[in-house]
Amino acid sequence: MREWALPDAILAAAPEQPWGFPPELFRSRAELATPGELTFANRRARDALPAGGTVLDVGVGAGAASLPLHPRSSLITGVDSSADQLSEFARQAKRRGATARTVEGGWPEAAARTPIADVVVCNHVAYNVADLAPFVVALTAHARRRVVMEVTKRHPTAWMADLWWRFHTLERPLRPDADDVVSVIRTLGFAARRHAEISRRRAGGFEHREDAVAWIRRRLCLQPGRDAEVAEALGERLVHDGAFWSVKPPIEPVITVWWDVPPEIAE
Repeated sequence: MREWALPDAILAAAPEQPWGFPPELFRSRAELATPGELTFANRRARDALPAGGTVLDVGVGAGAASLPLHPRSSLITGVDSSADQLSEFARQAKRRGATARTVEGGWPEAAARTPIADVVVCNHVAYNVADLAPFVVALTAHARRRVVMEVTKRHPTAWMADLWWRFHTLERPLRPDADDVVSVIRTLGFAARRHAEISRRRAGGFEHREDAVAWIRRRLCLQPGRDAEVAEALGERLVHDGAFWSVKPPIEPVITVWWDVPPEIAE
């Protein structure tokens, strides 16, 4: 993960912090995630969830990983370091009629303030974790039955390599990847299983084209006046799906990783 650190000169010149995600992106994603259209990861979580059971969603965003489970769950707890994301999660939960609570903070720092649940889900967070081992251990310690993670096969911003080279002449790494995530989990002694599939769920996006472009421009640490250049560089990757503007990287499998909690931990 240290290889992903940006040079000080690029960060110093950035008009805004390049990290994080706009709440609109997570809101649209959560609104497209319905109980009747479960992903493979959703189904693995549901299979281990007893009727009226509880769910913990770490890195909840707006709840796309957990809210589709609410017809079977009595409580969904969302943990996120962003207060804006937690507000959106609470709004989405209310919209669906789900009972939810929120815990603000990073993981595993927030673990001591977070209740144990029957099933823990954690989608598209692992690549932002500098030290995955304690992160995974804390996930497992908070699950009575199962932990389900979802990651992309490659690092989710690996597709931006040509943009970094074009605007900064900066080479970017390709790892860690899903193999590294699974290796860490298994090295910890958890019997992790994995499944790859091409996701058919719409990823969500932005109402306005300029917001999609601005998101990538911020990621690239560029000034607002360069939006037109960024849009040109994105080319056919900038698309409208009939509802949202989004940036479509090359299609790659989504990897679901799940493991059942050993009895000695569950107790």
